[in-house]
Amino acid sequence: MLVHLRRYLIAGLLVWVPLIVTGLIIKLLVDMLDFTILLLPPSWRPEAVLGFSVPGAGVVVAIVIVLVTGLVAANFVGRKLFDIGDAIVDRIPLVSSIYSAVKQLMRTVLDDGGESFKRVLMVQYPREGLWTLGFQTGVGVGEVQHRTDHDVLTVFIPTTPNPTSGFVIMVPREDAIELDMSVEDGLKFVMSLGVVVPKWPTGARYPAEVAPPLTKP
Repeated sequence: MLVHLRRYLIAGLLVWVPLIVTGLIIKLLVDMLDFTILLLPPSWRPEAVLGFSVPGAGVVVAIVIVLVTGLVAANFVGRKLFDIGDAIVDRIPLVSSIYSAVKQLMRTVLDDGGESFKRVLMVQYPREGLWTLGFQTGVGVGEVQHRTDHDVLTVFIPTTPNPTSGFVIMVPREDAIELDMSVEDGLKFVMSLGVVVPKWPTGARYPAEVAPPLTKP
């Protein structure tokens, strides 16, 4: 009887816990975006027009703001205006460092032709003999590349279960093994503390024990 109850309890938790956590995360994001409603004039807000508030209306406002900003930034006049704004921000101590770093990060991550977060790698870290997952974030790392005898990759090693923090290491290309799993599967593996293991089909390119090191594209 206890064995059956335990099985039913686990089966129930597997159904409800993911649903509850997903719902809480979505609610948190929607609540945060709802603050964009405050950017509208009071007479334009849903509670003034409809007589009641509309949960999630801020999501629509945020999407519209982003699209309009992108439309303006994509034309010649808009680029000139944003260049002037960038020049002003670059003159502000501390703010300029944070702004330029975040802007460069977004450009790198969102660049379709870039190498950032397109590959999941397996590297030996924090010491030889211990393997961990990492995400390739760059190649040809300037001075570091010049001062080493190796073709170096920049690899981000995420912490678990929070993959937004971690360590940046530089690894010789021949010491990094590219995995077949997608970046999404790699993040699931990290966030689940290694419990959620991506499926690796029998017909995959290489047996695990003889997976070749990463080669140049």
